[in-house]
Amino acid sequence: VVHTTLRGLNIARPRKPGFENVVIAGEPWRVYSTDNDTWTVLVAQRDKVRQEFARSAAVGAAAPILIVIPLSWLVVGWALNRMLGRLDTLARDIANRSAVAAAAIPLTGIPVEVAPLVESMNGLIERLRAAVEAQKRFLSDAAHELRTPLAAMQIQVDNLKINSSGSVGAEFEAGKAALAQGVRRASALVGQLLRLARLDEPVAPLSETVEVGPLLLDCVGDHVVLAEHKGIDLGARMETSATLHGSVEELRVLFANLIDNAVRYTPSGGQVDVSLTLRDGRSVVEVLDTGTGLPPGAISRIFDRFYRASPPDVEGTGLGLAIARRIAERNGLVLTVENRPDGAAGVLARVTLPA
Repeated sequence: VVHTTLRGLNIARPRKPGFENVVIAGEPWRVYSTDNDTWTVLVAQRDKVRQEFARSAAVGAAAPILIVIPLSWLVVGWALNRMLGRLDTLARDIANRSAVAAAAIPLTGIPVEVAPLVESMNGLIERLRAAVEAQKRFLSDAAHELRTPLAAMQIQVDNLKINSSGSVGAEFEAGKAALAQGVRRASALVGQLLRLARLDEPVAPLSETVEVGPLLLDCVGDHVVLAEHKGIDLGARMETSATLHGSVEELRVLFANLIDNAVRYTPSGGQVDVSLTLRDGRSVVEVLDTGTGLPPGAISRIFDRFYRASPPDVEGTGLGLAIARRIAERNGLVLTVENRPDGAAGVLARVTLPA
């Protein structure tokens, strides 16, 4: 018995089950067949109909894509123009800012993706503002400190007199001594200002190996005459040896400034002890004196430029500890200055070397 829905068409039985391309009544067909012991089932479709289905499916799948692509271009272009327009506004605002502008860049209207960059720029502006303010204070303080010795020298120059006989009088000698002292003070201040300016330059590679003990003893020896003149017992104790990589000249200035401060601010009959010891696996240089100590509130400002916590009758510029701290930072050292921990009058300056 044969049952068919293809009237008038005679499809030959395929040689094997499965798909097969055949020609029926002059037209190409696609035929699928399967059979068993009882039945043989054939399913056929004109190839032209299959191509129409495939074409309709392809057009139906491609049409949405062809429509979405230009719409996507429009949306992306609009978004980019909007964001780049904001960036152009930001660029113009930055370009129109003056060199001394200290106000932060407003975040209003800035794209979220760019906001972290603008916040970082605001942080940089704040740091630059602080640096400019510090430089202004430094110049103002330097001018003030230089004005005093220069004014004193001008007064002494005006007061220099030679009596009518041409001999040099006692007044002239006193004026000359005062003038020489003013010149020395101004020269020392200028020298410290130049040293401080050099220390603000970028750190050079540390290639020197420094023997700390001998360098420390040399610095102590340079201050023996001043200590003897004031009647101060200046001693040194080297309990260990230490080496570090750094600048010999900078470290010499560091130790010399600490010893010089201790000797100058210690009254006659006092004592200054310089030591190199080993503590918790690290070498430590300490300068301990029996001076007047630091007044309340001075510890937080002791390293500020031109700040002086010493008695007014002690000559100084207020730059020694600022220079010492800058050298310590450049050479990887830790510098602390505090009142003596034993409760006695005096100051303890400690330099902790790298492990």
